[in-house]
Amino acid sequence: MSDLPAEVLELLVCPSCHTALAWDYEASELVCTGPDCGLAYPVRDGIPILLIDEARRPGDAG
Repeated sequence: MSDLPAEVLELLVCPSCHTALAWDYEASELVCTGPDCGLAYPVRDGIPILLIDEARRPGDAG
């Protein structure tokens, strides 16, 4: 799987709290950096799935 370009990552924010997202290389997820949120959004075939219903909550098993 390819990484997201840095320019794209800079534009993306969490749909839930509008905080910046960070790339989790090991899990292939974009993780919200908000201290009270932390949702993890999957990246499938290089496409971020930024749907709250698809996100993994902090502490959920991957």
